[in-house]
Amino acid sequence: MELRIVNLYPDQMNIYADRGNLIFLGMRCRWRGIGFSIESCGIGKDFDPDACDLLYIGGGQDRDQEIVALDLIDNKIEAVNEAFNTGKTILAVCGGYQLLGRSWETETGAHEGLGLVDMTTVRTDEDRLIGPVLIETNFGGSELRVAGFENHGGRTYLGPGVSPFGKVIQGKGNNGRDGFEGVTSNGLVGTYLHGPLLPKNYILADRLVEAALGARYGSIPDLVGLDDSAEVEAHDSAVQAALTSR
Repeated sequence: MELRIVNLYPDQMNIYADRGNLIFLGMRCRWRGIGFSIESCGIGKDFDPDACDLLYIGGGQDRDQEIVALDLIDNKIEAVNEAFNTGKTILAVCGGYQLLGRSWETETGAHEGLGLVDMTTVRTDEDRLIGPVLIETNFGGSELRVAGFENHGGRTYLGPGVSPFGKVIQGKGNNGRDGFEGVTSNGLVGTYLHGPLLPKNYILADRLVEAALGARYGSIPDLVGLDDSAEVEAHDSAVQAALTSR
């Protein structure tokens, strides 16, 4: 088996330790003897969705996000839509998450999103939503606690019938009001959680690997167990940081 990742805009969308997520996925695969490859896809380039198992996009500054959004619409929207519609796994963090919806806003105004899910992100004069976060999610089929850090000025609102990634236990989440965090749909996960996300949540990393390889090979692989003592400690520390924050 091989996990093939396409990393969108690594030069622009990488400000929240996003490389740590990809490094961690690679380690989890290689320790199990699973092949692993990353293709970087930047401005002006395209990618083959058939040669991709997991599509990844991280977070960036507003100006970089605006540049990236234009390139997505001009050069990559058909490939991204095909990846989504064929059940490829997609992980989008923070600014990358905002790009998944119908529209999102910065100081320069409203911008068109990819429209993969019915959601909008608006900008307000309120304080940024910052701090440790803990959520409960059923991504992968059973309940899981996911911990991370959020730092976003936008407020994201999901449309009717759209499923959040999880329910907020501690923190603000999508908008600080409805108690939801992120979005999930058809193998896609969008979330504001970073810091980075996956090294703090090894079970989530494994479930993403399972989803990506399962879609390609037709069945969910039985991943070999690992010595996860360090990973458990990292997760427990992140959970505790969220639970004790105010």
